[in-house]
Amino acid sequence: MLSGHAPPSRCGVLGSPVAHSLSPAMHTAAYARLGLDGWTYAAHEVDEHGLGAFLDGLDGSWRGLSLTMPLKRAVLGLLDAVSPLAAEVGAANTVVLTDGRRVGDNTDVPGVTAALLERGVHDVRSARLLGGGATAASVLAALAAGGLRRAEVVVRDVTRAGEVVALGTRLGVDVDVLDLADDHHGVVDLLVSTVPGTSVAGRASSHVARAGAVFDVLYDPWPTPMATAAEAAGVPVVTGLDLLAHQAALQVRLMTGSEVSADALRVAALEELARR
Repeated sequence: MLSGHAPPSRCGVLGSPVAHSLSPAMHTAAYARLGLDGWTYAAHEVDEHGLGAFLDGLDGSWRGLSLTMPLKRAVLGLLDAVSPLAAEVGAANTVVLTDGRRVGDNTDVPGVTAALLERGVHDVRSARLLGGGATAASVLAALAAGGLRRAEVVVRDVTRAGEVVALGTRLGVDVDVLDLADDHHGVVDLLVSTVPGTSVAGRASSHVARAGAVFDVLYDPWPTPMATAAEAAGVPVVTGLDLLAHQAALQVRLMTGSEVSADALRVAALEELARR
C-alpha cells in the first residue's frame, strides 16, 4: 500500500457529458480506504476538441485519468504509449501519468470478464451487441477471450460499425452487422446493450426473450428498460454498475499501485446514487 504521506496526487475522469459520473465517488472512497491522504479525484467536462489542450495543461501532480464517452478512441493519438490490449481494442479508458509520459490502458475488457463471472454468466458462444462504440468493442474482446464464436452488432447506422467488425475478425469471431430498427429473431447466449434505454424501451421485452442473459452497461437511471424486462422474465442480469466497479478497481491499482475491492467501490457508487 502507498504511504499516506505520499505527495498530493491528482486523478480524474474526463468526458462529455460527465456530471453524472460515479467515478469520483468510487475513487475517492478507494483513497480513503487506502489511507492516501492528499489524493483527489474529480470530474472534468472535456470533449474531443478540448482533449489535447487538457492533457498538455497537466502538471507533475497528476497521476491518472479515467476516460468516458467520447474520448476512449480519441485519446489514442495523444499518448506516448498504449498497452497491447488498448491497442487491440482501439480504445483506452485509462491513462497513467508518470515521469511526464502518458500511457494508455484498457480496464473495461477485464472489467467485463469479472462482472460476467461474478453474476455466473460464462461460456458465452453467441452474443447480440446493441451499439458499436468503444464499450461494445471492449465487451466483444472480453467475450472473444472467453470463447465467443458469433456476434451480432446492432447499430443505428450499419456503415459505422467497421471498427468493431474488424476487431471481431482479428479475434476470430464471426460478426454480422444488423440495423437497430429491424427485428432480430435469433436466440443468443448473451444480449449486451450499450445504447440509451430510450432507444430500445419499446422492444426491451422482445430483445430479452431471445437471450439467455442480459448485460446492460448503463447504470443511471437504473433500472433500465432492458434490466426491468430481464428481471420480469427471470433472465440473469449483469449491470453497468458491476462493470463500473470492476474496471474502477483495476484503475485504482494502475494509478496508485494499491488494491481495493470492486465490491467496496460498488457500495460507494450505490451510496452516491442514493444521494442524488
